[in-house]
Amino acid sequence: MSASTDRMNLSSIRGFLLDMDGTIYLGNRLLPGALEFVTRCRESGRRVLFLTNNSSKSAVEYAHKLNALGIAASEQDILTSGEATVSYLRAAGFGSSVYLLGTKPLQDEFSRAGFEFDSDHPDVVVLGFDTDLTYDRLRRACDLIRRGVPFVATHPDINCPTESGPIPDCGSIIAAIRESTRRTPKVIGKPNPEMIESAMRKIGVRRQETAMVGDRLYTDIAMAVAAQITGILVLSGETQRSDLSESRYTPDLVVDCIGDLVGLL
Repeated sequence: MSASTDRMNLSSIRGFLLDMDGTIYLGNRLLPGALEFVTRCRESGRRVLFLTNNSSKSAVEYAHKLNALGIAASEQDILTSGEATVSYLRAAGFGSSVYLLGTKPLQDEFSRAGFEFDSDHPDVVVLGFDTDLTYDRLRRACDLIRRGVPFVATHPDINCPTESGPIPDCGSIIAAIRESTRRTPKVIGKPNPEMIESAMRKIGVRRQETAMVGDRLYTDIAMAVAAQITGILVLSGETQRSDLSESRYTPDLVVDCIGDLVGLL
């Protein structure tokens, strides 16, 4: 895609992959223009898929949150990195036992998919955005990884944006484990191909008619570049305009918030 930060016409885009944290909302606050943008897309027959690397919550919880904020959504409208990780593990034949560093909703998602939890002889160690992480569980994961158990992470985000500022995300925990074990995980979420492949299957729109809208250069825009879809950066979350000059990933369009896109549809 061309590297332009000027106004562009989005009339040819028939499907939008929308990041949530920092793009649609911050914490429990809907960001300006988010509802209007989603409404206008749907009224014009465009497909919308809410996409998040945050694996701490399930698709059902994200749908509930969006509905509470005024945006109608069902579980089928959402793809999380947790769901994409489950799909990857099943397709790759990793077995059915896992040592999981993750929240209760992520544990429930793995249980529903038929995985069993094993802290002694798991087939794979999986790291998610574990907001309940303890040192003992972190140490156990490192012990297993040093023993040679395969290591998979749901997503690479370093920080998660909140209303009170960024907090350490999965990527920060990956860094700690990597420094301790000298092992790097297979990462599933944005910008990796497993995430875009899952998203394209769900949205059902051709790549040349698809755009990714998000607040991170190294995940959202990196995935758009790799997948050769339109990449739109919003400055309402993690990325600041000053970060653009230092990034290897160039968005097709940069706007202050998602509401600025309404007039371009």
